[in-house]
Amino acid sequence: MPYVISSACIDIKDKSCIEECPVDCIYEGKRMMYINQDECIDCGACMPVCPTEAIYWEDDLPESEKRFKKINTEFFISIGNLQGASNQINKNLDHPEVENM
Repeated sequence: MPYVISSACIDIKDKSCIEECPVDCIYEGKRMMYINQDECIDCGACMPVCPTEAIYWEDDLPESEKRFKKINTEFFISIGNLQGASNQINKNLDHPEVENM
């Protein structure tokens, strides 16, 4: 996964990243946004527009945020491959770790 959305997004969901993403790979959960690793093209357009600085290149994740690589990946196991965030119907789901935060 090239880019990862971290804990700074929880309960903020500004959605500026969605507007900048040219490939529609940023999905909305109930409490935070998630990047689909299979759809992201590594362009980085989402990172500078995030007002909470929640988006990191995977190799630059701070140690305290490294679990969000797994969280972003596993989120898509539950919703499946929708072939683009605009096809997402249910936005009331989150990864179980995010639900419990």
